[in-house]
Amino acid sequence: MKFRPSFAHRSRIVLALCLGLAGAAHAQKATHQLPITPATAAWGYYDAAAPPVLRIKSGETVEVHTLITSTPSRLEGAGLPPAQVEPNLRDIVEHVTNKGPGGHILTGPIFVEGAEPGDVLEVRIQAIKLAIPYAYNAFGAKSGFIPEDFGYAKMRIIPLDEKKMVAHFLPGIDVPLRPFFGSMGVAPPAASGRVNSAPPGIHGGNLDNKELVAGTTLYLPVHAAGALFFVGDGHAGQGNGEVDITALETSLTGTLQFIVRKDLHLTLPRAETPTAYISMGLNEDLTLAAKDAVREMIAFLVAEKHLTRDDAYMLCSVAGDLNTTQVVDGTRGAHMMLPKSIFGKVKAGKR
Repeated sequence: MKFRPSFAHRSRIVLALCLGLAGAAHAQKATHQLPITPATAAWGYYDAAAPPVLRIKSGETVEVHTLITSTPSRLEGAGLPPAQVEPNLRDIVEHVTNKGPGGHILTGPIFVEGAEPGDVLEVRIQAIKLAIPYAYNAFGAKSGFIPEDFGYAKMRIIPLDEKKMVAHFLPGIDVPLRPFFGSMGVAPPAASGRVNSAPPGIHGGNLDNKELVAGTTLYLPVHAAGALFFVGDGHAGQGNGEVDITALETSLTGTLQFIVRKDLHLTLPRAETPTAYISMGLNEDLTLAAKDAVREMIAFLVAEKHLTRDDAYMLCSVAGDLNTTQVVDGTRGAHMMLPKSIFGKVKAGKR
């Protein structure tokens, strides 16, 4: 005889399932707001000792606001009307005294529950929006890739057209916009202390990788409990290399989802777009950075696509694009992009 639950019993089961599904949906959709204020700003550093400004659970999403890396006086000196300077920037410049050794105004850190050293923090970049209608580009007498050719400083305010998604660089020259955060990273190991926000490293940080746009996922090795994620250095667009030391520097808002990955173990940041896998290399020597980017892609192909090391090396040569990420942050960056489309229907590693 088959068991036939009563109508009331079936109703309780359906109600429980509905509540469970609703609870799961609510957990997946939980979104936090993180404005940029003097209390949520980390000016110029990544640090495992920094107190969290927000605590979230793995799988939750944060709408985070970031500020342009500059000061009101510099922006106004370049010709920006005082009324267009963001009030939050004035507040932070006036009230934040705990800063340095770098110059980036970062938002954070965000503590992600369950993240422990040895894990990986998966950061899904769901959306990035312009926060202001202008950017700037600047170089200095001792900065940039060829300071010996430009022994002076210059700064230009550049209008941004969000409707057309272009920057009006000069009359007749419009640069397409691809907004991304130049700096996204977690706390470095505690033994490193406070780390300058300018050079990227094993914690990520100032990667200045223009592929980290909306739709891309960034994978960061975790070095401290809670990961402690910082973000900032908004760019409306940038060329590979960022040769004069700045991009289209601006303020951005982003919608980021954070997932703790216990199944991944990385030594350097990686990423993937909807169409490509990205490996990264970081070193003061650009050649060594490029070598690391190739080695990281080979390691990915061996671990995830089950290729032999020989086949992976060959595939990198025939299908991978090795790019210079940036050459101006002290630690140089290189990255390799491998198209996902090459893997087709045949499972990699099978012949």
